[in-house]
Amino acid sequence: MKPGTLTDLINKTGQRSREGGRKLSGYNFAFIDEGTKKEIRRKILKAVAIPGHQVPFGSRELPIARGWGTGGLQITLSIIGPDDILKVIDQGCDGSVNAINIKKFVNRVAGVKTTTDTREATVIQTRHRIPEEKMTPDQILVLQVPYPEALRTIEPSEAETRRMHAEGDYSRMWLYLYEDIVEFSEISIGARYPVMVNKRYIMDPSPIPRWDIPRLDMAETLYLFGAGREKRIYAIPPHTVVEPLEFEDFKFRTEDFKGAKCERCGGQGTFLDEIMDDETGKRIYRCSDTGYCDKNISGRIALSGNTNKKEAHRFYDSLGFKKHGYSSMVEDTGEDNE
Repeated sequence: MKPGTLTDLINKTGQRSREGGRKLSGYNFAFIDEGTKKEIRRKILKAVAIPGHQVPFGSRELPIARGWGTGGLQITLSIIGPDDILKVIDQGCDGSVNAINIKKFVNRVAGVKTTTDTREATVIQTRHRIPEEKMTPDQILVLQVPYPEALRTIEPSEAETRRMHAEGDYSRMWLYLYEDIVEFSEISIGARYPVMVNKRYIMDPSPIPRWDIPRLDMAETLYLFGAGREKRIYAIPPHTVVEPLEFEDFKFRTEDFKGAKCERCGGQGTFLDEIMDDETGKRIYRCSDTGYCDKNISGRIALSGNTNKKEAHRFYDSLGFKKHGYSSMVEDTGEDNE
């Protein structure tokens, strides 16, 4: 392959898409009818009002198969406007077949501009990753979700999982994690690591790696999760407390890439894909986020860092939230509320 970045290749082959192509005639703006958009927007508002709670919605048919991002795509089509700039990534890559086809589809039915630059985009649709670069309050991240129910591994019944969420009965999930530690001396969950949202709901963060979990906590960006096949929408609004499930004596930890660096850009401190070089047989690492990698090569990068979140957590503690058995709840002061 000739020298150059993936971003250069995409930009060269998708010039019309980047500049905002002419919308296809014969279709409503962004393909979906306005009634459906209004319903999905109402469900999004409810999801934002109850962080981590799964809101059912009437998932519509799209020209892609269920399981290939229809939930995230319906959210994107419902919220995108003519002036928005769209970025689509698949496991961090701007150039995967799934990402490019979804980007082209939205461009053709809405005529919006597309980009590979995280900072330039106003709406980002992603599968299995959160961008490495720091996102702003003016951006929305839409995540594709295959399995929205975090309790499905311990309870097959939908009616029972709804009861467990309603009552905050998460003891079986804590027991599941404890048994994992006893058997493997480690919590073996990699992607889809369960989190507690707003001290209330256990939520499936979609199959993002552990590396991305801390980015959910007290983020400045609105996160929207869409599961088309399961017909569920849920959200994490900005400045919401999101904590991975952990024990006092067995803390959550992310993937360790100590000593490893990207073979392309030389970057460290990001999530890396491990690749076996067919020619040399050696193990090499490359940035999962190709947009970040390309910008790092050109020296234009702004990594997202861990902001000071102690004040926000102290605020929640001041409201009376405390660890109680297997879940978080407000401490009963014994006083009657009038």
